[in-house]
Amino acid sequence: MISHPVICALRNSVRCWRHRAVLKASLEASDFSGWRCYSTPVRGVVTGMEEILARVVAPLPTYETRDKSPPPPEANSVEFMHFYRSLEKEEKLGFLAKLSQDFGVDHKSASELAGKLLDTQLRDLATILQVEDRLRYCLTPRYKQLLNHISRVEGGVKFLVDLRADVLEIISSKASESPHIRDLNGTLKSLLSEWFSVGLLRLERITWQSPCEILQKISQYEAVHPVRNWTDLKRRVGPYRRCYAFTHAAMPGEPLVVLHVALTEDISNNIQSIVREFATLDFEEDVNKINAAIFYSISSTQAGLQGVELGNYLIKRVVRELQSEFPHMAQFSSLSPIPGFSSWLQGLLSQYRKEGRGSDLLSEQEWGEVEKATDSAPGTPAVDALRKLISTSEWMRSERLSRVLEPVLMRLCAWYLYGEKRRGYALNPVANFHLQNGATMWRLNWHADTSPRGVANSCGIMVNYRYFLNETSTNSALYLQNKVIVASEQVLGLVSQFQKNSKL
Repeated sequence: MISHPVICALRNSVRCWRHRAVLKASLEASDFSGWRCYSTPVRGVVTGMEEILARVVAPLPTYETRDKSPPPPEANSVEFMHFYRSLEKEEKLGFLAKLSQDFGVDHKSASELAGKLLDTQLRDLATILQVEDRLRYCLTPRYKQLLNHISRVEGGVKFLVDLRADVLEIISSKASESPHIRDLNGTLKSLLSEWFSVGLLRLERITWQSPCEILQKISQYEAVHPVRNWTDLKRRVGPYRRCYAFTHAAMPGEPLVVLHVALTEDISNNIQSIVREFATLDFEEDVNKINAAIFYSISSTQAGLQGVELGNYLIKRVVRELQSEFPHMAQFSSLSPIPGFSSWLQGLLSQYRKEGRGSDLLSEQEWGEVEKATDSAPGTPAVDALRKLISTSEWMRSERLSRVLEPVLMRLCAWYLYGEKRRGYALNPVANFHLQNGATMWRLNWHADTSPRGVANSCGIMVNYRYFLNETSTNSALYLQNKVIVASEQVLGLVSQFQKNSKL
């Protein structure tokens, strides 16, 4: 005889299969691909979603019983997780839309309490505070309880991180313009920011003796300078190198953000000297040759933790760790890529060409050099030739072209980092990150990354953001509050040259 729990499990499996079959059938009848909009889902889909959500999303307890209501069974959270994971990518949008819209804030009750709060403004303070607390509680989305309970089951936090990654993809792809989806994203971000606060994170140094699974993930997650092979990885965690990661108890074996550091005599001006393949693996470290720490790669590994502050805290913790290991160390700097510079430059050249102002970007002498080097006529042909040059890496192989383009590209890059803004802050995301941390925009480096990727992204230029530890707090406040970028004389001099030559 089959036991009752097994029968229930079978029924639930069949019910889940039916829901998926109905969802799939409705989607196959549609012409859309990728994320699909379920503004008018078929009745079967609605019924399937309503059944699962009504079963697992508990009603919000009344204000009076909020601390006395027993938690829902763990099985509810597990069932929600299993059901969601069983859906195809295109099926998840409708499910999340229904969760966020039908199980969110009780807007009618919130409006009534807001009106009541206005009516109590002439009452005593205790009454006002109580109504405010009731309103605050009423503004809690009903699904927030479910998210909290999911975080307490095994694998629940990782599930919610991945769930938010799906929500962010929906928003970025504009698959849904629903304000409810955006509110769900805000709720998830708020919860994850609490759960992943710096006090709950563990700093781990990754070495060649670390578990193989961790080393493999470090290699897979490296987004700035891809790891070529196991020998390359061994070198990046070996002598004169440090690799650190933040981990969380709720996500064992998962590095959340990874920082690679090179220990050098001076502040590095090119990435080849750090990640070159022929570096030996057997050197013992000579402490006398370690005067600087170069942060050459920082990678966030979880898309669902976007916007949750982790990287800046990791750098601060690593600085303290290195100071403890090397008390004499006083130089801390990044060696950072400049993603987006080449595409910005192509757009700028196109704009100036369209407006007939191509001659404004370079001096007459520089345009003459470009015309000679590219065998092009003055004016628009020369602008087109320059655009074509930058779109390839051919110019890097010509000493003459490289010499001609160096002053031009260096000052254009300085302006891109220092002068191009979004809402008053640096347009470049890497610059914005380090400037928020209080770093100084210290030095632009020519031929710093000659890899195909480096040339394609930033014409081979890299930048050092220098961390003067006694100035970072002041610099961070200046940037965040007053939108002031602290930069070195070299950077400011290049910016001044750009403004002069571009007739700004």
